[in-house]
Amino acid sequence: MAFELPALPYSYNALAAKGMCQETLELHHDKHHQAYVTALNGFVEAKPELQGKSLDEIILAVKGDAASAPVFNNAGQHWNHILFWNNLSANGGGIPGALEEKIKSDLGSVETFKEEFKKAATTQFGSGWAWLVLTPAGKLAVTKTANGSNPLAEGQGKALLGLDVWEHAYYLDFRNRRPDYITNYLDKLANYEFAEAQLKAA
Repeated sequence: MAFELPALPYSYNALAAKGMCQETLELHHDKHHQAYVTALNGFVEAKPELQGKSLDEIILAVKGDAASAPVFNNAGQHWNHILFWNNLSANGGGIPGALEEKIKSDLGSVETFKEEFKKAATTQFGSGWAWLVLTPAGKLAVTKTANGSNPLAEGQGKALLGLDVWEHAYYLDFRNRRPDYITNYLDKLANYEFAEAQLKAA
């Protein structure tokens, strides 16, 4: 069965008042994410050994194989974006109690978490992602990955939040001001309720 582009969990203009305009969502979701899905399906169709595997299984099967880098990148980007769309909310920015307590316990404070996340996202050179993960040891941690990689592939743990820092994610809204995009995400767009649900389900 071919992989499919999931519908956004909100309208294209739902996030405009919070710093992500309709055109950004249309281009990012309908063009960029769709391109990853289309390419991935083409690779899977040409590789019988990948057919019938889940997205997670494909990512783990091809990671580290230089010849399969295009498969890995497109599978990883599909995986990353599925999480990313759920990471955004028109009612974002507020951190619910259980997640806040876990952040304070593991990272020291909400302020420290945001500082670490901003540092990870701004220092990811070129394209990539910043993440809040629940490590295999059961602690929260802030990580980053390059290009289409992700916490699944890197063995970093379960992803609770993931921020796309490729330029197509923010250039229409913030031009070259990646730090402003990151701050806006953490304070206004981040769906911390989703992150808490991911935490509780771990």
